[in-house]
Amino acid sequence: MRLKFLAVAALALLIAVPSYAGTIPTTPVNDPTSIIITINLSATDNDRVPVTVNPGKFQKDDVTYRLPKVVQGTYSVSDFGKYVEDFKAIDYSGNELEFTKTDTNTWVIPNGTQLDYITYYVNDTFDIEAVGGIGGETPFSPAGTNIEEDNYMLNLHGFVGYFDSLKNSAYSLDVTAPADFVRTSALEMVEEKENKEFNTVTTKYYAPRYFDVTDNPMMYGKLSVEEFDLSGINVVLSVYSPNGLHSSESLKETMLTMMQAQKNYLGDLDSTPRYDIYLYLSEGTPESPKGFGALEHHKSTVVVMPEAMPAGALAESLIDTVSHEFFHIVSPLSIHSEDVHYFDYNEPTFSKHLWLYEGVTEYFATHFQVYEGLVSQEEFYGDIMSKIQTSMMLDDTMSFTEMSENVLAQPYADQYYNVYMKGALIGMCIDILMREESDGQRSILSLMKELSNKYGKNQPFEDDKLFDEITALTYPSIREFLDTHVAGTTPIDYGTFFAKVGLEFTTQQVEANYILLNGAPIVEFNPVTAQVTFNDAALMNSFWAEQGVQSGDIIKDVNGTEVTLETAQQIFQGVYTWTPGLEISLKLEREGEEVLIETTTTQGYTEGKSLQPVENATEEQIALRKAWLKG
Repeated sequence: MRLKFLAVAALALLIAVPSYAGTIPTTPVNDPTSIIITINLSATDNDRVPVTVNPGKFQKDDVTYRLPKVVQGTYSVSDFGKYVEDFKAIDYSGNELEFTKTDTNTWVIPNGTQLDYITYYVNDTFDIEAVGGIGGETPFSPAGTNIEEDNYMLNLHGFVGYFDSLKNSAYSLDVTAPADFVRTSALEMVEEKENKEFNTVTTKYYAPRYFDVTDNPMMYGKLSVEEFDLSGINVVLSVYSPNGLHSSESLKETMLTMMQAQKNYLGDLDSTPRYDIYLYLSEGTPESPKGFGALEHHKSTVVVMPEAMPAGALAESLIDTVSHEFFHIVSPLSIHSEDVHYFDYNEPTFSKHLWLYEGVTEYFATHFQVYEGLVSQEEFYGDIMSKIQTSMMLDDTMSFTEMSENVLAQPYADQYYNVYMKGALIGMCIDILMREESDGQRSILSLMKELSNKYGKNQPFEDDKLFDEITALTYPSIREFLDTHVAGTTPIDYGTFFAKVGLEFTTQQVEANYILLNGAPIVEFNPVTAQVTFNDAALMNSFWAEQGVQSGDIIKDVNGTEVTLETAQQIFQGVYTWTPGLEISLKLEREGEEVLIETTTTQGYTEGKSLQPVENATEEQIALRKAWLKG
């Protein structure tokens, strides 16, 4: 539902610059207990946004203010305090108070009873990312912030902090921006006021607690926005495409078709009344973000993708990415542990059950597509095989619960990606077991519904008791699987589970991607020389073999763009999306000589494992396979 609180005189001016905000709050507009935050996007200084925090009167000294070290859904250290500059604490006479910065994210004001307000500037992370790389040095792009002339990505955990003594306080946010900016946020909008003198509009939002501030991103600027109804869920799609190559209008039907299939798949599972998709398309310049993917929030997702992707490839990537994030309305929105419910942004503890939050969510995002007829069974089998092959390149004997609980530390941090691979396969195995035990009547989705009914968004489960809870709702075979393959260190024999549904592994020619081979890259990056070279796997791809590439060839230029430390990620993300029929050119260096490849892409193949139906499958196997794939 689109809401506007506009003076009649301003309506004509702003009607073409709408705000897409959440429902009307039940809290008074001027809640005297709220922490008042002012963010002025019209007063940026050297790509920095001024922020003012007015907490009200403190009764005790030693006031502590923090920005998050870690934010939910990232499982890595972000240290948003690094991006704060010119921090000042002001007393009621307008004088500066002394303070101590005790660590990267924490400021302590000893004379807290005299504190009137705090003010500081915030740098965006996208610019820092461009010069510092991604890795662990800057936040993953979808968790980051952007401050540009025509776009502001406001992941609010990068702008707004919290006071230790006011963790449960409400927030009132006043965001001022140029009047011609489109403004979109799922936060509750209280009112909008126009300032004709400065040609700005100030939008007041309300958040019941700090969690709601961090859980509801905003995007301001030159955006295209589309809304559609999804069986009672109002979906708001906001797109920033710096060169206008894509728009919310061009992507709307893809999102609508996909999300309607997801809603059909979920059935009567309780969900959110509104869901926001914020899509930032990276221009591909050295200053652009490079961490492509998405970060889930309870009722929204922030997605960063390359703008140069062809329309079909972008649509396909969004289906995979956004479908995963949307399924998070099941977990952790409706099913989560105390570690998630009472999240500590500076000293976080982590649940043992990433297999549930991320793994089962990824399984749903893969499984619903075949279940609802968006992909063929063969395509689904291919996706499953890709996950198996990728998971085998990681530590297949590491306890998943141990990895989850210690995800920030090594060696566990390097295995995090496996939550999307083996985590999804864990969900698949439980799904097959549930259907086998119930003659096709129950599934992992029905189990999640039962857990959701028992707990829901406001009641967390105890981390150490989840396996007991699941066992009470299911079968001894499920507990045995969890103990052996999730908490335990025994690798999963996937062939045993596929045999239950009449499938088997076969070796045959399979389609190969232009940059990956059976889930592994066919190029290598040398951090010392900053060079990218073809490796031995490239010769196993029939397309590259036909072009005469050799292991060790240095890739100097792709389609006219020089391969450098700054451009490599963007270039090879683009190569990943190549399809047959494209005109391409590569400049290679081989033993000091230049080799030029100019050709049209054709489908490459390689020898690999695939999943195929067993020729003499029994009626029971076929029936179970049908229940698994089509219900």
